[in-house]
Amino acid sequence: CTTPLFQPPKDTKIFNEMWNSSTSAVQVNAGTSTNDPKTDTSNDTGTESLTWISWFCGLPGHEYFAEVAEDFIEDDFNLTGLNSMVPFYKEALEMILDVESEEEALKVPDVSIVETSAELLYGLIHQRYIITRQGLQQMASLAIYVLVDKYESKHFGTCPRYYCQSCPVIPCGRSDMPGLETVKLFCPNCLDLYTPPSSRFHSVDGAFFGTTFPHLLFQQYPDLLQNTPTEIYEPKIFGFKVNEKSRS
Repeated sequence: CTTPLFQPPKDTKIFNEMWNSSTSAVQVNAGTSTNDPKTDTSNDTGTESLTWISWFCGLPGHEYFAEVAEDFIEDDFNLTGLNSMVPFYKEALEMILDVESEEEALKVPDVSIVETSAELLYGLIHQRYIITRQGLQQMASLAIYVLVDKYESKHFGTCPRYYCQSCPVIPCGRSDMPGLETVKLFCPNCLDLYTPPSSRFHSVDGAFFGTTFPHLLFQQYPDLLQNTPTEIYEPKIFGFKVNEKSRS
């Protein structure tokens, strides 16, 4: 397009100086490759401050996750037994903590394998973290970890049942072992489980939240319950309740 995006100044001398300075800058940058990390510093500020945990929790479909404190992950006691469940455990842990390995080369066929192990390891750590005193306190307060704040703002959605009157739901798992069930949504009013309406959450493992978290959360913070009266819908025909024996 040859149409100018701005009107040039009336002073031709000023316009020529502006044009010469801009074209000279383009010529200098033309010989520089934007793929060279040494010369491309346009995104240095954003990438250097972004940790792996923040990056993982910011991915589409990971809105249910909370950012686990690094001191919790660095405590070996909190990770007991996980080394037998996650392949390339050491490499995955270093990736989560943004630790550069001191070894010369990792005998890993593909980096994507370590990334998959890191996601699995973080999910299992997340399951343990959100039921600890530290995790529940940080979630309840409106500090860095605001999972409870997300609950109050109905971040996880509402119950689809009519009589629950849009009661907020919270993520839950049907199993503590990974690879068995995807994440579900628990309604504290009707005590039922629902599949997330958005397909972006259908690939999230339910074990990353576990079977304990929602119940322990509401036990520690009963004020989150809405005290909505639970009513069960009864099918009727012409105003009369349908008898269960009518099926036979």
